[in-house]
Amino acid sequence: MSSDLQHIRIGLTDNHPCSYLPGRQERVAVALDPTLHSSSNYEVLLANGFRRSGDTIYKPLCEQCNACEPIRVFAHQFKPSRSQKRLLNKASSITWQLKESMDENWYDLYARYIEARHHLGTMYPPNQQNFEQFSHCNWLNTQYLHLYDDKKLIAIAVTDLMSNSASSFYTFYDPDYPLSLGTLGVLIQIEYCREQGKQWLYLGYQIDECPAMNYKVRFHPHQRLVNQTWQG
Repeated sequence: MSSDLQHIRIGLTDNHPCSYLPGRQERVAVALDPTLHSSSNYEVLLANGFRRSGDTIYKPLCEQCNACEPIRVFAHQFKPSRSQKRLLNKASSITWQLKESMDENWYDLYARYIEARHHLGTMYPPNQQNFEQFSHCNWLNTQYLHLYDDKKLIAIAVTDLMSNSASSFYTFYDPDYPLSLGTLGVLIQIEYCREQGKQWLYLGYQIDECPAMNYKVRFHPHQRLVNQTWQG
């Protein structure tokens, strides 16, 4: 961990069933110091493996598992793969816009997404208030990347913005749309980082044993935080 974070106070949650790997137990460390709740401090914490949920800053600290590895994309060196280039070509008519709040009809899209893609997950059944508490943060510049097809809202990517990086927090989209909107959202976030001079796009935790997470390793070059060292 960075030298200026050696002595932060953390609290540990109780063990509970893992949300991603059946049969595993999950535990997280929560940063307790309120002074860490700022954009500049959170950017340092991101580089040390932390994430946020609402206003809470946490990182996995499981007793018998280290499957969660933070992953980030080097925006200025990113090179799309052939399949990603094809996706961008097919999506040439899709427009996007970063907004400070979500469009009024966001919840209908979110509910359809959860019902279709995550009906066995912890966010089912969909709940508007719960998602607003989960995604909102009082001390960060959180923006909402909206994707449109002929003015129809088809996806929203919640994106945290800091001075030198951005964090892809959560994305939901039209589950019936014929293109991979999750991948497209990341590609647009990478391009936004390049345009704004931001070095990194953080994608959360990579879990190799969880198929739903494997899309993250398809963005190159990327780095993973292993034993508190970024590798890649």
